[in-house]
Amino acid sequence: MSEKPSDDASASEIPDDVWEQFTRDTERDIRTSAPKEPSARARLVTERLRGQDARGELPPGWRTGPAWQEMNGRAARRRKLWAVLGVPVAAAVALVAMKPSLLPGDPFGAGTAEAADASPLPEETAPPTAAPGSPDPETPTLDEPFAGSPALRWADGDAGIVLPAAKAVGPVSKDRVEQALKLTKKLLVGANLEPKALRGARPGAAFSVLDPKQPDVVDRLDTALRSPSRKNDPVALFSRFDPDEIRLVGDVIKTRGHMTFEKGSHGGVAVHADYTFVYPVSRADGSTEVTRTIVRRVLTMELADPARYQVTPGRLLVVEYDQEIGNSSCFVYDGYLHPEFSSSASAGPTPSGPAVDPYDRSRDIDDGDREDCGTVTRT
Repeated sequence: MSEKPSDDASASEIPDDVWEQFTRDTERDIRTSAPKEPSARARLVTERLRGQDARGELPPGWRTGPAWQEMNGRAARRRKLWAVLGVPVAAAVALVAMKPSLLPGDPFGAGTAEAADASPLPEETAPPTAAPGSPDPETPTLDEPFAGSPALRWADGDAGIVLPAAKAVGPVSKDRVEQALKLTKKLLVGANLEPKALRGARPGAAFSVLDPKQPDVVDRLDTALRSPSRKNDPVALFSRFDPDEIRLVGDVIKTRGHMTFEKGSHGGVAVHADYTFVYPVSRADGSTEVTRTIVRRVLTMELADPARYQVTPGRLLVVEYDQEIGNSSCFVYDGYLHPEFSSSASAGPTPSGPAVDPYDRSRDIDDGDREDCGTVTRT
């Protein structure tokens, strides 16, 4: 039986350069794995947070805080032409300790990664398969009204309404399809983005694409603007804020969605549009508090064949429209959206409906009880 070689003999067989590299690597691993003493600033922040926690001064969480649980939504959705569901605001306060890049000068160099995270999203060409990820719980401000919102990476205004490439659909020519797409975009812009209409003026640009020979729709919308009520509420199709109560923050409204088209039921082309609009707002009294109202609109319009049907050439028929409004007071039918602010107790009824993520565009807005006053998980 052969004798087992000694450790010294084995070590002597290892080349010197290999042994030296092994020694250096071992020393390096020991240094990197050794516990490090926290910096003076880190110790200071930790002690401050512990003190705030002990005194109950830490702000509520992004999803769990009482602010959104206690505030009202809006719910009075009906299928087809008239439908509204709204849900209230989620409040959140960012801590510098959790977001060091907010410090002047970005001392920890986090700004580069955040700039990459805020890069614009590619256009949406089909329904997403999941809700957007949860952003950092930053508080919106007058200078940064989309802070902490997934909409920060969405397109601005009508740039977010990207038309699909037109092509012939059965007997409907490519040009007619393109016309229908452009008219639908004009409706969306006039109803949701036109500054004067947002401040309560009549949305004339939106009406200009609707067919007056469909009086059950056009007359009803006129009635809603003139005498708003639960039955005839203009926010069912138009985004409007009372200028005496609310002012828009900045001149950017974030938009995301997509359009599709197919052969219509009136000899033309039907366009299906699904878009979400995010409005940053503050009180009209000069308050610096900012919140957001999120409106998702799903509608189907048709450019019918005037040779076969009594329609107005170049005008759209409304096939159906539906909407979901996040962060607007429940059961208020004065023709305006009424955002809730975390600093004010809601005057509306206690929410009884489900919690909803208004940024989740993968969800069918037909889901849920249409008569419930729900809540949002974030704004």
